[in-house]
Amino acid sequence: MDNKNFKREKIEGKFIGSVKVGPKGQIVIPKEARDLFNIKAGDTLILLADVERGIAIQGYELFQKFADQAFDKEKE
Repeated sequence: MDNKNFKREKIEGKFIGSVKVGPKGQIVIPKEARDLFNIKAGDTLILLADVERGIAIQGYELFQKFADQAFDKEKE
């Protein structure tokens, strides 16, 4: 797909766009998506991957809350 022909849709609370994978396997998260999810330089993200379901990127804070609950950290 040619990025020049790909139209980014603007729908409240949603984002769709395309990114290219660089030679080191890196991608740039588009500004619109970073703004939507309040992603800042230096933030830690979790990458979840499943062959059948695809790839998801999640903020570390949500993962940390899940881990705390899974290990019952709140009772300490």
